[in-house]
Amino acid sequence: MANHRLTSKGRVDARYRALLEFSSATASEPNLKAVLHKTSALLSRIIPSGFWGTALLLLEEERGLARLHALERGSEHLAIHLATKLSLKGTALGLAIDEQRPVLVEDGQAELKKFPELATYLKGKPICGFHVFPVSTSSRRLGALVVAMPKSDAFSEDDVELMGWVASQLSLVLDRTLAFESAGEYQRELVRERDRLKLLIEINNHVISRLEMDEFFRAASASIRRFFGNDVTGFWLLDEQSKRLNCAVLDFPSSRNAFARFDIPEVTDQMMEQLRARTPVIETLADVERQFPLAISAPLRAESIISFTHVPLVAPRGPIAGMSLGSRRPNAFSQGDLDLLTQVASQIALALDNALAYERLNASRNHLEDQRVYLESEIVSEHGFEDIIGKSAALRNVLDQIPIVAPTDSTVIIHGETGTGKELIARAIHRLSSRASNTFVRLNCAAIPSGLLESELFGHEKGAFTGALTQKRGRFELADQGSLFLDEVGDISIDLQPKLLRAIQEREFERLGSTRTIHVNVRLIAATHKDLRKMIREGAFREDLFYRLNVFPIEVPPLRDRREDIPILVQHFVARLGRRMRKSITSIPRETMDALMAWDWPGNVRELENFIERAVILSPGNRLSAPLAELTSSNVRVTPVLSFHDSERHAIITALTASKGKIAGKDGAAERLRLERTTLLSKMRRLGITKADY
Repeated sequence: MANHRLTSKGRVDARYRALLEFSSATASEPNLKAVLHKTSALLSRIIPSGFWGTALLLLEEERGLARLHALERGSEHLAIHLATKLSLKGTALGLAIDEQRPVLVEDGQAELKKFPELATYLKGKPICGFHVFPVSTSSRRLGALVVAMPKSDAFSEDDVELMGWVASQLSLVLDRTLAFESAGEYQRELVRERDRLKLLIEINNHVISRLEMDEFFRAASASIRRFFGNDVTGFWLLDEQSKRLNCAVLDFPSSRNAFARFDIPEVTDQMMEQLRARTPVIETLADVERQFPLAISAPLRAESIISFTHVPLVAPRGPIAGMSLGSRRPNAFSQGDLDLLTQVASQIALALDNALAYERLNASRNHLEDQRVYLESEIVSEHGFEDIIGKSAALRNVLDQIPIVAPTDSTVIIHGETGTGKELIARAIHRLSSRASNTFVRLNCAAIPSGLLESELFGHEKGAFTGALTQKRGRFELADQGSLFLDEVGDISIDLQPKLLRAIQEREFERLGSTRTIHVNVRLIAATHKDLRKMIREGAFREDLFYRLNVFPIEVPPLRDRREDIPILVQHFVARLGRRMRKSITSIPRETMDALMAWDWPGNVRELENFIERAVILSPGNRLSAPLAELTSSNVRVTPVLSFHDSERHAIITALTASKGKIAGKDGAAERLRLERTTLLSKMRRLGITKADY
């Protein structure tokens, strides 16, 4: 009997020593999980038989709710923290806490049914019942300690008493530990708030000090990366006209070069709605792969970017851009991050909207200045002629096509020999189009070295190549909303033709040295004296570009095929050049006019004008003195000389033949020759023209 008492006394002493050890070990323990683990270890020592496991419930700030911390006997893990909150209303656990007394639950399974959240966790566990002990101090209630038992008589009265002592000791330890954790969390929150304010101040400083948008985006990206620890930051500018998000900056210091940048070619209605609603989102790589094509998602997978957050940049006038962060860490972004990023986005959006407004104003001012400089150069260089001169049927056929095609905005290609007046036809098309109030821009592709032609067409950025000291807008930008005339388009190199084709078809291009896509609305008119079909066969001209240019071809006849226009042109040039040189030339010798009409004029109207200019210079009085010897000193074929009488007769017969004998009315010979009906009949009688002649 004495031995039994000694054994019992020894067990009690061991229990008390274990309690003292527990008190000493947890006296200064600041970690909640460590305290819970030591509690489980203590109970398994002092109640070795019948002990299955323990659980601790800590009260939440919301009344009537608690969070479960489960501790199983023999587990090598620290406390298992279950995120599920449990409602204590109408339960033994709630009763023990409310009345601050131990509660014995004999029907454990019935009680557990009140907690469906734990069904999976406790499935198959041999729980018959459990003891519930309130855990509290004089100042606050913390929760409850629950000790499960596999059978109803698992614990003695001494065991239950010891559990009560453990709960009391645990109350003191937890009160101190939770205070430590609360202070630590408060300290961490202060640090986080300091870092948040630091980030917002940095972004604000970037807004104030960075004028160039590219520089601003990169500085903002560096600040964001330091705070969030993300791997990539991207900014996309919204082009509402084309429904695209164009990449402005993709900041990715640790990139494996899977991509440098990418645009989002189509903004869906859902994406636009998110932008307008200022809704930030958190996504995984799987979400991105569902929304975007492989060209976008594949590089992200190659770079192992698996976590994303997207934040709209919205100005008062609406969405203007988007900001995206990506990370190689799973679940890298939280709701708290979104709240901060929304504040950052507001600052960036304000700066971006101001910068874009300034850029639009600056671009408009520069565009107007470029147009002014261009138009001044046009005035200085003159156009060669003031208007299209002539009454021939061949020329009339060309002029009849101009009002047909001018209003359509279709691409026109003008074929004709050098000097036939292709540019005048192009200008006439522009004047009769809806773009007449906007700029007509011309470029002679044969006059620009091939290495500089791309810059002339599409412009370049400062530093794009040696000698590019400033930014330059190309002819496509100058002609925006107007017409662009590309003379001698056949001289464009085969390497540059694809970019020209894209600019015509898609109405978009990039300046040299830039990745920003520029969109324009330009009506293209091209001209050439070359055989483009032959160039296609020789591999010197792209077939797809030819078909894109050849929508509406116009053939301008050479001067030798409309000789009846020569007298009218001669009179026009003599009068205009005489005024310029302050000479009054009133007479043109018949032999001079006959010689001019007989010449084949390989240089066409331009050659005729230059010849008349020399003649006016050489004329001392009011009679035109032309160097006719020049017209016989060449190997160029000369047709038999026709008199003025014969030339006029030939012109009238040609017009009557073309009109099928119709003299007056629409498409009649008089209209084709631009003569009154009575005048034409008078000339026909004087020249002896009868129906037999036509």
